[in-house]
Amino acid sequence: MVIHLEDNFFDVPDFRNRTAVFRNREHAGEILSEMLMQYKNTEAVVFAIPAGGVPVGAVVASKLQIPLDIAVVSKITLPWNTEAGYGAVAFDGTVRLNEDMASRLGLNENVVREGIEKTRSKVNKRVAEFRGGKPPIQAAGRPVILVDDGIASGFTMLVALEALRKAGANRIIVAVPTANLDAVEFILPNVEEVYCANLRSEWAFAVADAYQHWSDVSEGEVKELLGSFRNL
Repeated sequence: MVIHLEDNFFDVPDFRNRTAVFRNREHAGEILSEMLMQYKNTEAVVFAIPAGGVPVGAVVASKLQIPLDIAVVSKITLPWNTEAGYGAVAFDGTVRLNEDMASRLGLNENVVREGIEKTRSKVNKRVAEFRGGKPPIQAAGRPVILVDDGIASGFTMLVALEALRKAGANRIIVAVPTANLDAVEFILPNVEEVYCANLRSEWAFAVADAYQHWSDVSEGEVKELLGSFRNL
């Protein structure tokens, strides 16, 4: 696999275009931690995207001995297909729409507005559920390591990093165990660094294929992991 990416992209060449690289999300977090050791005991803070990003981010934060926080973001789904999204909403209300997709599918203004409000309500509910009333860590003036368990398209990730940039992060480092090459190329111009252990360029990309053991992460698991850190 030949890649031509910028100098701010880092991967593990031996893992390129391979599947079943990680035993589970915790193992993936351990490998990412090794790639991020220059941030150990620094002013950086990990922001993990729930739900799947939290088990990865918790390991990274623990190994690097830096704080853990959450960056709740959710895609705006189609009325007839809750798996497909045409936009996303972040924890601070930041919204980004795939205008071309919405137009191509004939979504009118009312449908889009309802989709945004429904998603914003979902995001606010999850923020309240996971935080339990505790304030977020201040990102202003600090490096932020934004973690998820993988990136398929990069659209949802882009909305999360936009929100963190608005919050004043002075550097944003995206760190994921696995990602599609196209998604990395989409994200890279918008951040200072991208760390991705397992870069893949296959047409039918699925995040789950990078893991030997894959299952959904429950809200209870997220809250338990967050509870093990003093700040949340």
